[in-house]
Amino acid sequence: MHTDLVAALDIGGTKIAGALVDGRGRILARAQRPTPAGENGETVMRAVEAVLGDLTASGPWGRVGAVGIGSAGPVDASAGTVSPVNVPGWRDYPLVARVREATGGLPVELIGDGVAITAAEHWQGAARGHDNALCMVVSTGVGGGLVLGGRLHTGPTGNAGHIGHISVDLDGDPCPCGSRGCVERIASGPNIARRALENGWRPGPDGDTSAAAVAAAARAGDPVAVASFERAARALAAGIAATATLVEIDIAVIGGGVGKAGEILLAPLRKALTEYATLSFVQRLVVTPARMGTDAGLVGAAAAALAARPDAAVAGV
Repeated sequence: MHTDLVAALDIGGTKIAGALVDGRGRILARAQRPTPAGENGETVMRAVEAVLGDLTASGPWGRVGAVGIGSAGPVDASAGTVSPVNVPGWRDYPLVARVREATGGLPVELIGDGVAITAAEHWQGAARGHDNALCMVVSTGVGGGLVLGGRLHTGPTGNAGHIGHISVDLDGDPCPCGSRGCVERIASGPNIARRALENGWRPGPDGDTSAAAVAAAARAGDPVAVASFERAARALAAGIAATATLVEIDIAVIGGGVGKAGEILLAPLRKALTEYATLSFVQRLVVTPARMGTDAGLVGAAAAALAARPDAAVAGV
């Protein structure tokens, strides 16, 4: 029997997406269920099992040789457990064992969602061809992952590259993670909007107070909205420069909902980077938008599963 496909799961606080993916990153079948995030752990697991059941009913399931999971975190890949902040029913939940059981004993690879998006961008997207890269998700939170020496660097627990919780303001606001002045506390979508509102920005007639609305106001020239994005950009630049100085990345890929603001975010980020990335070996660092879109989590989870297989070189991961 040919086992040339992997099943991929992308698990977040809003939805649980699944797909069957081939060795070239093509999605052959899809399934999706809402995440019952407010329910107990077993109810959430039943939604995962329902997605897997939908995939099992698809024609190509017999060709699946492994499962890859990209999950909201924290995750602990070494223990096979997840504790997503936005899914309170899962704390140290044995997701790998449960998915292995649900799929008849297939090998299961677990990574964080930021690492999954990094895997996708390195395999098929903006970081393709780069041996040392940081890929970031700037959205409701700020996450990320690393490619070092041409390979996905997950770290022992699957959380390496979590740039959102690098402190860039030693006297900054407390962060929900327990630290202070984290990148996420300044640059995430809700915090961009919070700062704009605190400094006098007001939404339009529709009452939209999202970061996307602040971005639209910034494009129209609103100085408070512009300042909020510039502060977020400086926080991101400081975190990226620290990462580049530590591990010598040559590209930073910016994705996520806030990343869709485009040059409103990227132009001040690149400018601020010249102030923080000053050593000779990081001065040529490139910042570019992500390319993989909404399928990044699935494609990245599949890439991680393929990379763990003995024939990973053949799969091209």
